[in-house]
Amino acid sequence: MDKSLEKALDIYTVLATGKSLSSKDKETSELYNAFYADSEVYDITMSIVKRLGLKLYEYNDSIFVSAGHGNKVFGYTNDDLKRKMGLRLNKELYLVYFIIYEALLQFYKSSDTYQIKDYIRTDELIEAVTNDLKAFSTSISAAEEAEEDKGSFREIAILWDSLPPMISEDKDRNKASRGSRMGYTKLASNFLGGEGIFTAVDDRLYPTDRFHAIAENYFEDNGSLIYEQLNGGNDNAEH
Repeated sequence: MDKSLEKALDIYTVLATGKSLSSKDKETSELYNAFYADSEVYDITMSIVKRLGLKLYEYNDSIFVSAGHGNKVFGYTNDDLKRKMGLRLNKELYLVYFIIYEALLQFYKSSDTYQIKDYIRTDELIEAVTNDLKAFSTSISAAEEAEEDKGSFREIAILWDSLPPMISEDKDRNKASRGSRMGYTKLASNFLGGEGIFTAVDDRLYPTDRFHAIAENYFEDNGSLIYEQLNGGNDNAEH
């Protein structure tokens, strides 16, 4: 096998497993250097990434990949995510989407800057979700609710309004469940923690290098996709 192709496949294999290549990591520094030092390796790697519908991001002398939107091979479908998080209904999943979207927003110190906060607090995230869903809350009856468009902002606002802030199972503030606002928020933060986007310490969420490399770029390029999902969009979600 051509050495450049072999090296490019080695790079792809590491990235495809959700790991990063870093100049500071002794296990991957050689591949990181090969990616940038050898133009043929670089071109082959980028060709593989593009053909497989992946996106490559760089941050802090590290390289990451993420599934492109709608990637049916490497991305999650709605059903995949419901199984992964123990959810039953689409509106429950869309509520988690909204919490994730809100979490990304909360890391920005203001709407006109790319400066990122050092961390966000879980209770601050819950308050932000509550405030931003208020506009979609109504006092319609259950019968009227059933006639509303499925997956709408109104539907998830009604679901959020129906939840208590916390239940007894939330006493350790680490219980992920569908029984409370805290529980749903923990479902979202646990998922993002598992994807390497956040590091959770007590009730604080800290952004990782993967957050900076992937989440910031995804949010900038595709932030409106959450609205498409909530209004009956594609069944595939990027991870």
